[in-house]
Amino acid sequence: MSSALAHYESFLVAHVSTISSLESTLRSITWLLPGRFKDAELASEALSAILNVMSMYHDTLLAKVAHTDPKYKPLLPSSPHTRYTRAWCDKSASYKWAARALELIRFTELLLEMGLRRKVSRQTRWRGIVMLEVLKALLRLALLRITRRPLVSPPIPEREFDPENIPAGSDTSSPTLAATSPPTSVPPTPEHLKNNHIALPPHPLLTPPPPTQSPIPVEDYLLPKALTTSSVKAPTSLIKPLSSPKEWLSEVIYTMRPLVYAIMLSSGRKDNKPLVTALALELLALNLRRVPSPSSALERSEYARRDRDITWYLLRGSIWDTWTRPKLESFADKTAHTPFVGIFSAFVKDWIPLIDEYYYYTAP
Repeated sequence: MSSALAHYESFLVAHVSTISSLESTLRSITWLLPGRFKDAELASEALSAILNVMSMYHDTLLAKVAHTDPKYKPLLPSSPHTRYTRAWCDKSASYKWAARALELIRFTELLLEMGLRRKVSRQTRWRGIVMLEVLKALLRLALLRITRRPLVSPPIPEREFDPENIPAGSDTSSPTLAATSPPTSVPPTPEHLKNNHIALPPHPLLTPPPPTQSPIPVEDYLLPKALTTSSVKAPTSLIKPLSSPKEWLSEVIYTMRPLVYAIMLSSGRKDNKPLVTALALELLALNLRRVPSPSSALERSEYARRDRDITWYLLRGSIWDTWTRPKLESFADKTAHTPFVGIFSAFVKDWIPLIDEYYYYTAP
């Protein structure tokens, strides 16, 4: 088994560009499969889950290869998110495995729900969803306890390098190719080409035109290259620890919000109480959380992402049933025969039933 795994890793490193292109192509296809044939959404989600899991493994392996190869030099420095999550993965094995388990559940939860919907009753399906949410809540609380800082999403480093820039791993050149190294000495100038005459002045037609704009000021050139406070901080210090009960309460409420929402939906309630409760918890966590300093770019970006995620409530509960879905259906019907826009309308019609049937398409 270890030998087969080693062979696969060698194959991956040798053909990383091709595999990366294949991943991108297949991931694009998963968006177009739903509605094309029976159980197309199951095939699409199975392919998507496999791709995401394999990509997570590939990212881990390629990052290890890139950082252990002295020939590899990144064109751009790592983002604060990558520095922060990689530092915690290197510092704590518990964090690394809890974060990977959390991402693995996120990649496969919708596929598991689709399987449960086809094999078991509604009550058993919702029991499975609640168990997944319990496991996710426990993992998030474990990460919160390890870091004692607000959680970031995703909790593992993302791929931020071009696979084509990874060295091939072999220092031997092909014998069929000419040497690419420059000669050690410059060949002498032939005697018949030597002369002691003064060079003629350049012709006006061959002289480059003068610059049409003023040169870039020195400050504008140096400012993007200057180090920021985030660049010189220790990676684990990019987010400050939680220091007050109010800050801890905000993170715990935000972590437990999806579990509370799933439990209330599993009881079969048809009113607005689950949606209102989840939205109230979201707003309560927002009001209790601290205001990050201007230099805390990573924490500010995480809070901005959480604020944007509130728009997902347009696809949940009674808001979806009474407002969002009718407007999308009306738009799709009116533009069904419009050139180019009709493609998007067909795409919307294929996805509306999936939002109705499955919890994890729009789950918090």
